Amino acid sequence: MTSATRQPETPAATTPPRLIATDLDGTLLRDDKSVSPRTVAALAAAEKAGIEVFFVTGRPARWMDVVSDHVHGHGLAICGNGAAVVDLHGGPGTHRFVKVRELARDNALDAVRLLREAAPGTVYAIEQTYGFYQEPAYPKMHLEVPDSLAPAERLLAPDAPGAGEPVLKILAYHPTLDPDAFLTLARLAIGDRANVTRSSPSALLEISGPDVSKASTLALCCAERGISHEEVVAFGDMPNDVEMLTWAGRSYAMGNAHPDVIAAASGQTVANNDDGVAVVIERLVTERLQASG
Repeated sequence: MTSATRQPETPAATTPPRLIATDLDGTLLRDDKSVSPRTVAALAAAEKAGIEVFFVTGRPARWMDVVSDHVHGHGLAICGNGAAVVDLHGGPGTHRFVKVRELARDNALDAVRLLREAAPGTVYAIEQTYGFYQEPAYPKMHLEVPDSLAPAERLLAPDAPGAGEPVLKILAYHPTLDPDAFLTLARLAIGDRANVTRSSPSALLEISGPDVSKASTLALCCAERGISHEEVVAFGDMPNDVEMLTWAGRSYAMGNAHPDVIAAASGQTVANNDDGVAVVIERLVTERLQASG
């Protein structure tokens, strides 16, 4: 993995892109969670021009219906901040896990304990391949009914409900801490036991396996296709996108991006509500057609 150092302000255009990797919320999707007609057209044009498109998101597989109609050829998406590669071809409710990079339960229990000690008042939810479990005090952030309510230590026990399913990530919420301060504190507290990031505007952290990130799973998918990082163009808006934007040959922070994302990306586009991803894809497709024509 490339370290998260600042790249040039203007993305190098010497290597033709073969793959576009885009985040969803705050990036490809508008704030109303829709995919605009312009963006739909740009995604189709990229695929027609021979540029693969990968959705790379913190969302679980069950929340991918919003883009299931736009996966085109390969049908794959990277979900859970790199914890799973999912085939979306089957449509809603029939997604197939192609690759799972789980968070070991011992590591998960260590992360819960260490963060409880460092930030009293933290509450947890457990995201598994098919199940969702939470502590009673975890806030109701989505229209989601948990499969079970119990302390995180109980939910991660060997005989817990869903014990046979891999843990993809832990969600950790604090009701009063500043989101960036909570992220810094958690990274220091948990250390190398897990990878900690965030994508929410609230103090909600996402805790994955030690080497699991959007970037590391994207790198595996690209290696399987013989695609180098120089041939990847990436888009994102929040701290969970930083490693991916740094790894990609060309990367764009959205106009609405977190300051750390702007610092990590090699370029910037307009905001998600102004179709910032489509603006760049249209230019990339034009460049590719001109080069081949």
